[in-house]
Amino acid sequence: METYKTNPKAFEERAEWLKAMAHPVRLCIVNTLYRTGPSNVTDMHNCLNQPQSTISQHIAKLKSAGIIVGNRQANEIIYSLNSEIAEEIIKILL
Repeated sequence: METYKTNPKAFEERAEWLKAMAHPVRLCIVNTLYRTGPSNVTDMHNCLNQPQSTISQHIAKLKSAGIIVGNRQANEIIYSLNSEIAEEIIKILL
């Protein structure tokens, strides 16, 4: 991992990730993916007890921040964590 003294952009990147995860539903999505591994929206919907449309909106924000990625498998998209840093943040927070 790069030190912050040599790469101040690392602070900015981590801050953006924290902003993206700073919502209870998004934090729960990241935690769910960390704990259970790759998952589809339906699985997360059942686990989080939120409407599927709500989960999809929060997934879009996490994807745009680069925290998660989606891979199409047949008719569904399987989401997974895209960053070891996100995993480390979850370990620290939860």
